[in-house]
Amino acid sequence: MADIDLLRRELKVLTFDQYGTIVDMQGCLTTAVAPFLKEKGWKGEPGRLVTWWRRTHFENSMIDSLCDRGHTPYRQIGHRAVSFTLSRAGIEHTSDEVEMLVSEIEKLRPFPEVPEALQRLEKKYKLVILSNGDRDMLEAAKPYLGHTFDETISVQEAGHFKPHRKTYETAASILGVAEIECMHVANHAFDCIGAKAAGMRAAFIDRRNRPFGQTQHEPDITVESLTDLADLLT
Repeated sequence: MADIDLLRRELKVLTFDQYGTIVDMQGCLTTAVAPFLKEKGWKGEPGRLVTWWRRTHFENSMIDSLCDRGHTPYRQIGHRAVSFTLSRAGIEHTSDEVEMLVSEIEKLRPFPEVPEALQRLEKKYKLVILSNGDRDMLEAAKPYLGHTFDETISVQEAGHFKPHRKTYETAASILGVAEIECMHVANHAFDCIGAKAAGMRAAFIDRRNRPFGQTQHEPDITVESLTDLADLLT
């Protein structure tokens, strides 16, 4: 773990991944999709289908960034991912049903400890959302987050999904700070790696008790929750 006293002195901004770090994407989407799947007569586990959905979405967003032929909106990739996943599961569906399921992303609720931890952190740092979501999706989600962030930045500003380094560099430029003065906070190793590759600090929120993996871009802090992060940085 990095020198915490040094981090407290040098950090000015904490940027946060939204989907999976601030809000419980897996849990909330599983709850939202369960009635739909029951109505369709699907006998599988709703949580497993949500995992398929999210993995397909991530894969498609990485393909989009690597092809570098123009940024595809998060919502559009989401529609493709849900349609593919439902087809894979043998579930007949309409375009309206796909759009309905993807719209649930705008209503995701925060993990229980998040609002209180953010209240503590905001006394010392500027708090910013840095998300793969589209601008309008992030705007629609604001009432559900349990906290008002100082700023919300979509990767649309950079034209690349995280973990492309340009997303983090663009965020620092928008915020008017050096990358080293920012710490990106994420539940995903790939997001922390991208931030570190761009010169930011990174905090890995290890909610699932999984190894970070071998990489030259190690997080500065690894904790189990935002409460633990607030304990260290305030």
